[in-house]
Amino acid sequence: MDLARFHRDGIRLVCPGEPEWPTQLDTLGAARPYALWLRGEADLRYCCLRSVSIVGARAATAYGAHVCTEMAAALGERGWTVISGGAYGIDGCAHRGALAADGVTVAVLACGVDRIYPPGHRDLLTGVTAQGVLLSEWPPGRTPTRRRFLIRNRVIGALSRGTVVVEAGLRSGALNTARHARDLGRPLMAVPGPVTSDVSAGCHKIIREWGAVCVTGAADVIEMLSPLGESGSRPLGETGPNPPVPGERPAPVQEALWPAAAGHSVPRARDTLDTLTRNVLEAIPARGAGPATIAVAAGLGVDAVVRSLGLLAAGGYVERCSRGWRIRPSPG
Repeated sequence: MDLARFHRDGIRLVCPGEPEWPTQLDTLGAARPYALWLRGEADLRYCCLRSVSIVGARAATAYGAHVCTEMAAALGERGWTVISGGAYGIDGCAHRGALAADGVTVAVLACGVDRIYPPGHRDLLTGVTAQGVLLSEWPPGRTPTRRRFLIRNRVIGALSRGTVVVEAGLRSGALNTARHARDLGRPLMAVPGPVTSDVSAGCHKIIREWGAVCVTGAADVIEMLSPLGESGSRPLGETGPNPPVPGERPAPVQEALWPAAAGHSVPRARDTLDTLTRNVLEAIPARGAGPATIAVAAGLGVDAVVRSLGLLAAGGYVERCSRGWRIRPSPG
């Protein structure tokens, strides 16, 4: 397997224990992916700290498409990463809504990240790559299969703080994702639809039988998930300071780091950073460099530099490049 060629194509491999690995996936136990293939500009671990999975029917109605797009856009504006499966219907609306709000979105694929599937989503998935992450547990070159769609659903359910089902029939694959979220103890939400609509029957079922919370917009979703931060719990297996709760004013260092991870592009002043993180930032050459080179320039250990790079990426100060990491250009 030519990892160097994949790297040149913007594809990276992340394994458990590495800085970008989202530790909430460890709750899957034996079903945890062995590794993840990623393609995109965002740092997966940090952009998923405040995230919501939005799933639903491929044959979405105009009602479902409208509700989903509006919800995803509002979540993106409020700093929540939107996770979905890249498929037609509700998945596509979720990604589009987040992108329209300049938010971050993650597409969990049932094929290699080098393949565009479905073909009609070429522009959409290209946009996800530029503004978020394409993710797969299958190596580049692999084609999608029905079984892989079902297998990847557990990752969609485990990666976020909670899952919203917008539209789903009684036999919808979206209910498979909802079942994983429920079994993991993650908040499960559903959008109600007309009682005469078959495509909303699955939503009504999980509200009635699975204890899913009825939600009608982004405000309901945020209200459902915000108590995780307000209670002082760590976000999905993370250690260190908690990220700020939407609507609250975070502590000074978090304020410097969180907004760009939430989809905003303008970082705070450098003097709000702690000394170690500021030293790492100042050691990054204009053309970019790898963590080891930056560590030598900063006079720090590689592990400390990698942790700081993750925080700086979340804050919008740095971004990945062909050489490793570089200072993110100022907008405009």
